[in-house]
Amino acid sequence: MHEILVYINNFFQSLGIVGLAINAFIEGCLPGFPLPPDVLMSAMDIAKPHNAMWYALLCTLGSVTGGAFGFGVGFFGGRPLFNYLFRKHIDKLDAVEKMYAEYGSFAVFFAAFTPIPYNVFAIASGILKMNIWKFLLASFFGRGARFFLVSLVLMFFGEAVKKYIDVLILAGTALLIIFGIVLFAYKKRLSAVLKKGGSNGDN
Repeated sequence: MHEILVYINNFFQSLGIVGLAINAFIEGCLPGFPLPPDVLMSAMDIAKPHNAMWYALLCTLGSVTGGAFGFGVGFFGGRPLFNYLFRKHIDKLDAVEKMYAEYGSFAVFFAAFTPIPYNVFAIASGILKMNIWKFLLASFFGRGARFFLVSLVLMFFGEAVKKYIDVLILAGTALLIIFGIVLFAYKKRLSAVLKKGGSNGDN
C-alpha cells in the first residue's frame, strides 16, 4: 500500500501544479481516497517557498471544486447512489446528518479544516439539499484555512517543522471544537431565553 501511495504521489508530482490541482480535486469528492493534497503541497512549499501561497490557493480551489462535484453527485444521485458507491461509509452519512441538524454550515467548515473526511460531507451536503452557496462558502474558508496555514508555516520555517504539521492541524481542530461547543451552548441559551420571553408575553 505504501508503494502504491508513493507511486500516486510521484505521478501527481510529475505533473507539477496541474497534478496538485488534480490531487486536490479527487480528494475533495472521492471518499476513501488515501492521499490528501497536503502531502504534495508540503513538498512543493519546501522546494519553492516563494510560491507557497499560490500552491495553497490552487489546492483550495481544486479541493472546493471537487467538493462541488461531490455535492452534485449527492444532490442528483441521493442516498441510493451514495449507498451503492460508498457502502463502507453509510454510517458516516448518518453522523453527518446529525451534525448538520446541530451546527448547520459550520459542520462543513469544520470538516473542511480538520482531518474529518471532507468529501463525505460534500456528498452528504448534496443529499441533504444544503444551500449550495453556504456549502461553497464554508468549504472555501475551511479548506483555505487548512491549506494556507500549512503553507504559511512551511514558507517561513521549511523542513524543520514539517513533522509538526499534523500537530498544528490537530491544535487548530481542538480550537474549532471548543469554538463549536461555545457557539452551540450560546445558541441553546439564547433560544431558551427567547422561548421564556415568548411564554411570559403570552401570559
